[in-house]
Amino acid sequence: MHQLFNDIYRRYYQKAILFVKSYVRDEMAAEDIVSESMVSLWNMLRNETVANPQALLLSILKNTALNYLKHQAIRQEVMENVAAWAVSDLRHRLNTLEACDPEEVYTIEITRIVEKTLSSLSPQTRRVFEMRRYDTLPVKKIAEMLSMPPKTIEYHLTKALKALHIALKDYMTLFF
Repeated sequence: MHQLFNDIYRRYYQKAILFVKSYVRDEMAAEDIVSESMVSLWNMLRNETVANPQALLLSILKNTALNYLKHQAIRQEVMENVAAWAVSDLRHRLNTLEACDPEEVYTIEITRIVEKTLSSLSPQTRRVFEMRRYDTLPVKKIAEMLSMPPKTIEYHLTKALKALHIALKDYMTLFF
C-alpha cells in the first residue's frame, strides 16, 4: 500500500502542482492543496477500489482548490471592507480636524471664564471694569460718572485684572 502511494505521488504530483498553481497562483498554497489531495486520494484507495485514480485525484484537487479560492475571496472581501472602513474613518477624522477652529474653541472658553470671573467680583469692581474695557471710557470719565477719585477707579481695575489674570493663567501663552 505504501508503494502504491509512492507510485501515485511520482506519477501525478508535478501535473497536480501545475494544475492547481494555474488557479491559485500561489506556490506554497498549491503544494499544500496537492499534498492534502494526495493524502485524501490515498485514504480512499486504502478503503475501496478506484477504477481511475487520476480522475479521482483531479476531482479532489478541483474541490480543494475551489474551497481555497472561495476562502481567499471571502478573506479579500473582508480585507476590502476593513480597508474601506479605515479610509472612511480617516476621512472623518481629517474633516473633523479641518473643521476645528481653535480660535473659536478658545474664544468660547475664554469668554465663559471671563464672565464667570467678572460675576465673582464685587458689583462696583465689575462695573468699573466694564466701563473701562467694554465701553472704553477713560479713567477720568469713569471717576466723574461714579463720583470717585481716579485712584479708586485704578484700584478696582487692578483688582479685576488680577482676578482675570489668575483665572486665565492657563491661556496666557495663547495671548503671546
